[in-house]
Amino acid sequence: MIEHASCYIAGEWSDPSDPVAFDVIDPSTEQPVGTIQLAGAAEVDRAVAAARAAFATFSTTTVEERLDLLQRITDAYAERVDELAELISHEMGAPRSLAESAQAPAGLVHLARTADALRDLDLTQRRGTSVLRRVPIGVCGLITPWNWPANQVMCKVAPAIAAGCTMVLKPSEFTPFSACLIAEVLDSAGVPPGVFNLVIGDGPTVGAAIAAHPDVDMVSFTGSTAAGIAVAKAAADTVKRVSQELGGKSANLVLADADLDRAVRQGVNVCMRNSGQSCNAPTRMLVPRDRLAEVEELAAQAAANLVVGPSGAEGTNLGPVANQRQFERVQAMIAAGVDEGATLVCGGTGRPDGLEHGWFVRPTVFSGVRNDMRIAREEIFGPVLTILPYDTEDEAVAIANDTEYGLSGYVQAGTTERAAEIGARLRTGQVHLNGVGADFAVPFGGFKRSGNGREWGREGIEEFLEIQALMGVE
Repeated sequence: MIEHASCYIAGEWSDPSDPVAFDVIDPSTEQPVGTIQLAGAAEVDRAVAAARAAFATFSTTTVEERLDLLQRITDAYAERVDELAELISHEMGAPRSLAESAQAPAGLVHLARTADALRDLDLTQRRGTSVLRRVPIGVCGLITPWNWPANQVMCKVAPAIAAGCTMVLKPSEFTPFSACLIAEVLDSAGVPPGVFNLVIGDGPTVGAAIAAHPDVDMVSFTGSTAAGIAVAKAAADTVKRVSQELGGKSANLVLADADLDRAVRQGVNVCMRNSGQSCNAPTRMLVPRDRLAEVEELAAQAAANLVVGPSGAEGTNLGPVANQRQFERVQAMIAAGVDEGATLVCGGTGRPDGLEHGWFVRPTVFSGVRNDMRIAREEIFGPVLTILPYDTEDEAVAIANDTEYGLSGYVQAGTTERAAEIGARLRTGQVHLNGVGADFAVPFGGFKRSGNGREWGREGIEEFLEIQALMGVE
């Protein structure tokens, strides 16, 4: 059983003044792996005060000093990346192979790309007799989810440090111990007291207090669209900047000249990676109507090749969903797809055979889906793929764009040029062409209800900067 103090404020660990015990559950076993004491608004006040005091000094550090700090953080993080992977695997159910290859090391990639971007970022620019300065925005509230815990924490913490900001982090209470380890990393790297503060609590208490706090200058939030709306409303009275990375319902357009076997198999695997718990997962596969039967067969085969099991089991590549609430949500959405008349190609409700405990979901593929069905419009956040047929490419683009989301898109075609031609017509923040993966040096974020602002790379740092004009400079 893991126990850890839940607050790191002004360089010191402590528990809250009015603690609420919260069991952290291993989704593979439904048994507690530890207990954390949830904090409240009083701890937010202390953390914000510490960040405000530290800002006066940290905001004046040079780029070279911040680059040196980022390197020290990188070195300290690398020493504990294996331990971090193990914690993530237990906290949110990621298979050990995924935790070790992607979940934990993602923080190292963000640190490296942030440092690269900071070296190239021009923070001062002359325009006539004026000088434009990009300066740190101030005290930042960082609110992160449970699905990619280390990735989401570091893609906010690294650019905030690069910009010269101070911060208060509220990670998900479902994945607190990985956040505590990252706090230990930052401490051992010599991040000055008060620059980084950690307060673990739930969204309605700690998240709301951060969003509404008058001494927080900016909030960077990642989570559901509904929660993002609540954060924005709470922040509105203090007119602070709110950067949001929210939900998605990404379309994967398979064009007639694509390598169908490769496109479908890869589309299934990417959709179901991390048990479908990625906001940019390609959950809507759009295929030529005359190839629908072939696509269904290929998708069923790809889903059947996935090995569902406990996160630590050898060969597992699809773990459980992260918590009971998410399990119940996914089960309800699968049932809704059946009720709406979609064709169940494989999977369905209930746990996979042989798995009586744990929040495991059967890899599920629906076909014959219409874009007005709930399973085509709502973010399910589980290993569920919907296949929608189209007759023309114009219709495929129209279906892809007929969504309230706009985070990511995918296009498979015979050539990159053809894929790019169609991809440019999608109303999404990113478009993956012919199976290319993530590029951590380019901005990540969405259109419409997928949020506003950008993370990663240069644009990720710019979210934490304000512009000041000095006029009349000789």
